[in-house]
Amino acid sequence: MPLHNGYGVTECSPTIAQARLDEPRSDLSVGRMLPGVEIKLMGPDGENVGGGEVGELWARGPNVAKGYYRAPEETAAAINPEGWFNTRDLARVEGGHLFIVGRTKELIVRFGMNVYPAEVEAVLNTHAAVVNSAVIGRSVQGAEGGEEVIAFVQLFPGSSSSVAELAEHAAKNLAPYKRPSQILLVREMPLTPTGKVRKEELTKMVDSPAPKSDTR
Repeated sequence: MPLHNGYGVTECSPTIAQARLDEPRSDLSVGRMLPGVEIKLMGPDGENVGGGEVGELWARGPNVAKGYYRAPEETAAAINPEGWFNTRDLARVEGGHLFIVGRTKELIVRFGMNVYPAEVEAVLNTHAAVVNSAVIGRSVQGAEGGEEVIAFVQLFPGSSSSVAELAEHAAKNLAPYKRPSQILLVREMPLTPTGKVRKEELTKMVDSPAPKSDTR
């Protein structure tokens, strides 16, 4: 049966956008916004970003929660006085269709350029030997690049693929500044009960700042 992408968060009851059955997509769009739901995409400067550009996604509508129970500080941090809720997700809009590209807190800044882990993970996951991948950023001491891209990759059991092969695959499909500086093979990913990768556990593995190094 056909599957249709959608997007939402608990605080929005939960759906914000949904792909329409009469307007199927062949890409990763999560569809159009539901009737009555407003969105805006905000840049780091607090201003709206232009069409097609990536920004932090804010939503407003009758489905948005008024706040968190007995938690005024958390409410003020997430919902502004005009009722806009900050999803903390990064997104872009093309032709009225919404695309989710990552989480604000996971954004990696490499040589002044934004690297979205989900984009790097999507490329790594297209390799035939890869079960799953997860990408995080790591600060580089004394380097103008700011952060480097670290990829954790889980291979299918019995696979003979090497780090060099994975790096070559990434190089063919990613711009130089998006390519992982380091690829670490893991037997299995640390997962939450709902199947999401626990990136904080991966961060602990590379928590100490790395010496200055060249991007490979």
